Formats: sequence, structure tokens, C-alpha cells
Amino acid sequence: MNVHHLTDDELRRVQMIQLEMLKEVDRICTLCGIHYNIIAGTLLGAVRHKGYIPWDDDADVAFLRDEYEKFRIACKTELDHSRFYFQDHRNTTGYRWGYGKLRRKGTRFLREHQEHMPYEQGIFIDIFPLDPVSDYKFVRTLQNFHCYCIRKAMWAPVGMIASKNRFLKGWYKLLNNIPADVLYGYFNRYVRRLNRKKTRWVRILTFPTPNKEYGYLREWYENSEKILFEDEIFWGIKNFDAYLSFKFGDYMKLPPIEMRKVHPVTELQCL
Repeated sequence: MNVHHLTDDELRRVQMIQLEMLKEVDRICTLCGIHYNIIAGTLLGAVRHKGYIPWDDDADVAFLRDEYEKFRIACKTELDHSRFYFQDHRNTTGYRWGYGKLRRKGTRFLREHQEHMPYEQGIFIDIFPLDPVSDYKFVRTLQNFHCYCIRKAMWAPVGMIASKNRFLKGWYKLLNNIPADVLYGYFNRYVRRLNRKKTRWVRILTFPTPNKEYGYLREWYENSEKILFEDEIFWGIKNFDAYLSFKFGDYMKLPPIEMRKVHPVTELQCL
């Protein structure tokens, strides 16, 4: 399928649909007393641009694991199902990510090499759980390799198509033979095991981490403040300077034009 490069107008329409979903997350969390933060590029956009990074085509929300589970359960009864739907590996057959996505009904957003995935793919925002990892750097390094292996097994149905390397294609095809119930059963047990102990460090298990620290400080996610984003108010990390510096370095400096990338899509349908 041909890759479609979003026009400025299309990108802005996607962003505004995602903004609807951010507002829905905030509404549910306010109603149910759930603690969340906007993170990553969304928080950076709030600090540097007072809204979306102009070329950004996604939005990121994070919860510590207990809060994530509260939100996941709350979506069953409190989510506006006339407009939105929540996906994760526990409620969506064929879903291959270790975190959730909130999607907009009546839209379509197919990322390149994911067109064959057997579930509905509307415009989305990422909903990330944060799990404890070791306070010892050496152990976190081992845990990071463990997480990397799990992530690649989850990614296999996409990797065997997306990879341009023949060896990697074959490797992903082998990984794709792992039954989904076995893979996610193992992942669920690993999550439960990690959450037996509260640590100073946490991470999104199936998403890369920066700076070879293989985690983030829990306190960043526990201490939040309201922040302006696209003329709306959301909760974000209070010590955003420490967090953004850790993740992006000199975060107020714009990256070179060639690094301002939008994810390639093969089909887009907005409202």
C-alpha cells in the first residue's frame, strides 16, 4: 500500500481528534479519582508550544500501574462509547502492544505495515502503564533486555512485514508462532511479579527508555500539576524540567527539520 504523508490540515485534524480523547481521559479520571499525567512529546509540547508540537501526530498519557488498572476498568462503564473505544491485549483479539490505546469511533488511521492487524484501528492516543523496576542499575539493565525480548515477540506480526532484513524477517516469523495466550500470559505474570515491590524506578515495560538508565523516577509521576495544552487544562509532571531534560536533553531547542518526523500512514479517515 502507498504511504500517505499527512498534509498540515490533515495533521491538525488528527491532533484535534486526539485532543477530544485527552479531554475524555481527564473527564473519567476526575470523575473516578484516578491520577494521570500527560508525558513525553505531549508534555514537551505543553511546555514548549503550549499545545501540540507542530509536527507531532500522537499523544501520550501515563498512569502508575494501579491507576492504569482503575482507568481500564472505569472505561467499561464511564467511557463515552458513542464516540470512543479502549483497546488493550485483554479486550482486543490480535492486539500486540503491552499498553492501551484510546481510539475515536468513525475514524481510520492505518500505520504503515500494520494494515493487516485484525482489529479496528481508529485515530488514537497511547495509554501507558508504568511498572516498578529495580533500583539497582545492573538489575534494571537485565530487566531491560527481558523487556526488549517481550516487546519484539509482541511486535513480531508487524516486524515480519516491516523488516527489510531477510534474517530479521525470518526471526520475526518464528516469534510470531508463539501463541498469543502464552505470550500475554507470561507478560501478565511478569507484570504481577514486578508489582510485588514498590521501587523508586518505574518504566513502560514494552517501550524503549532513554539514556541507558532503563527507567524513570517514580516521584516524577506521583507529583503532578495542572498545565495548559491547546487551551485546555490537563495534569502533567510537576518537575517537568528534570523529566524532560532526562528524556530529551536540551528540550527547548527545536530539532533539525530532518528529525521532525510524522509516522507514515497508508490510510486516514477523519470525522
